[in-house]
Amino acid sequence: QVHLVESGGGVVQAGASLKLSCAADDRAFTNYAMGWFRRAPGKDYEFVASISWSGASTTYADSAKGRFTVSRENYRNTGYLQMNNLKPGDTAVYFCALSTRGQSSDAPQYNYWGQGTWVTVSS
Repeated sequence: QVHLVESGGGVVQAGASLKLSCAADDRAFTNYAMGWFRRAPGKDYEFVASISWSGASTTYADSAKGRFTVSRENYRNTGYLQMNNLKPGDTAVYFCALSTRGQSSDAPQYNYWGQGTWVTVSS
């Protein structure tokens, strides 16, 4: 069992930036693909970005392309989501997750999830 803790969320104005972190408590983190998802009030989980175990491969939702960057530092057992030019539509709880099955945009493919961190973007 790998435990994940997200941090870095907050309340910002449109156009601002935030960097979310996802810290794992197990070195097994380095073996798993990582994904970021978000869930807005009253909505289902939405894929945001993913990164392979090595960091060599990344994928993004259309809504994130050009504004968000996913990365990881395996020696720190930590992943990141840099979010620039935030918009009110980005308001949601953001979750990081690990997958033993490789990168995916499908939430059920992920085995371990953090508790989430709130991001609120005001206009």
